[in-house]
Amino acid sequence: MYVKKNFGLKSILRFSGGHMIWIAFWATLIAVIYQFTPLKNWLVIPWLPLSVIGTAVAFYVGFKNNSAYDRLWKARKISGAIVNGSRAWSASTKAFVSYQFKSEHLNESELNTHRKKLIYRHIGWLYALRSQLLIPTEWEHINQGRHVRRAAKKRIATYGVGLHSDDCTEKQLLQFLPADEYERLINYKNTATQLIDQQSQDLKKFREQDLIDDFRHMEMQKLLGDFYTFQGQCERIKKFPLPRQYGIMSLVFVGIFIFLLPLSMVSEFVKLGEFGVWLSIPFTILVGWVYLMMELVGDYSENPFEGMANDIPMLSLCRTIEIDLKEILGETELPEGIKPINDILM
Repeated sequence: MYVKKNFGLKSILRFSGGHMIWIAFWATLIAVIYQFTPLKNWLVIPWLPLSVIGTAVAFYVGFKNNSAYDRLWKARKISGAIVNGSRAWSASTKAFVSYQFKSEHLNESELNTHRKKLIYRHIGWLYALRSQLLIPTEWEHINQGRHVRRAAKKRIATYGVGLHSDDCTEKQLLQFLPADEYERLINYKNTATQLIDQQSQDLKKFREQDLIDDFRHMEMQKLLGDFYTFQGQCERIKKFPLPRQYGIMSLVFVGIFIFLLPLSMVSEFVKLGEFGVWLSIPFTILVGWVYLMMELVGDYSENPFEGMANDIPMLSLCRTIEIDLKEILGETELPEGIKPINDILM
């Protein structure tokens, strides 16, 4: 997540500057052909039909961008629900797991061990879920053609998850899970799912030991059901793309518009006089760049768990929840919150 209020000119050029080169080349090529060859009568098209195309493309790209933002905002709402549910889980664990329903009271430290195990495993679930959501899908940029893949890798390394160590999640899981449990659960295809199931099995044992009663058991089980719901909602966004007929055709329409743009710009600017042909070049670049940026903004916003700068800051949210839950346990040795690097909060 980009944390500054505004993008700097350098950031904008870094994101889209490469595209400006080929737009400038195309606009200049058409201007040169028009000026120095006899093909001028075949190169120009009226402005009216192009303006109709441009209007249609703008509406189409706007629809795509709205859909992409909707996916991003849904992901943020789900992550907010995970934050609230995590706090509720920790508070319930601390209050509900007790000796109130046992005839004999055991050592209080043993009770705290049970509570800590449930809360720590939940923190492990957070990091496991984040790790699973970062596994690339076929339609994400890092799995596309050579140029797109190379650019995506560079962006991930400089303005994405590459800002933090690759073994971040593994270290956290080793910290919050017993060694034998880690070795057993890490080999599952969906470790996060198995962690919640393990929580459920422990609650069952606690009920058998009268550490919780039926009502408290049901309430805590309901929270686990909520976590399954949140996980499923995240996986639905991750594993079901913005329908490709919208994503791909938007790019095609923008490409057609930019291809035709200088053919119409030249015919309009030549009416201004001798230098009108050359004046069409910067205006073609500007208009083409605006349309291309609208396309790129939507394209890089539709996957909120891609590991890039526009992602939901899952690592920061995991660390925030970790700090909150450890404080509920009464711990004082707390980790530092995740800080933005290169103006990106991951």
